[in-house]
Amino acid sequence: MIKIEAIIREEKLLDVQEALKKVEVYGITAYQVMGCGQQKGWKGHVRGSEVDINMLPKIKVEIVVSTEEWAEKTIKVIREAAYTGNIGDGKIFVYNLDNVIRIRTGDTGVAAVDPSEGEENPVGDNNDSPEKIAKEKRKEKKK
Repeated sequence: MIKIEAIIREEKLLDVQEALKKVEVYGITAYQVMGCGQQKGWKGHVRGSEVDINMLPKIKVEIVVSTEEWAEKTIKVIREAAYTGNIGDGKIFVYNLDNVIRIRTGDTGVAAVDPSEGEENPVGDNNDSPEKIAKEKRKEKKK
């Protein structure tokens, strides 16, 4: 499993989201963040004095995928959708994950990330607690 973090321009978030949907990547978390790099900020005025403002508003996007193939596809799409050709387009960071746990079901690993690997009925057929359902599911997997 692989986690992809991308720091992108604010105005590129919708482009990135739409591009990811087209390749069927739906699980995404986005944050408003501040940062600086080669862009180095700009000059602004605070109470009549000129000051250097070096922290720029950006968007941080986090995505977890199940395989190297999905990671490559996701990275390619982000690069294409976030690209302007100017300094400040952002960066992409890629991490290997040891484990992922879906809180609701207790699914772990790829089953917690890839919807096709998880449970067939995500709501359950009865009023059992999620913990009980997950425990029964793990027992079935061991058999």
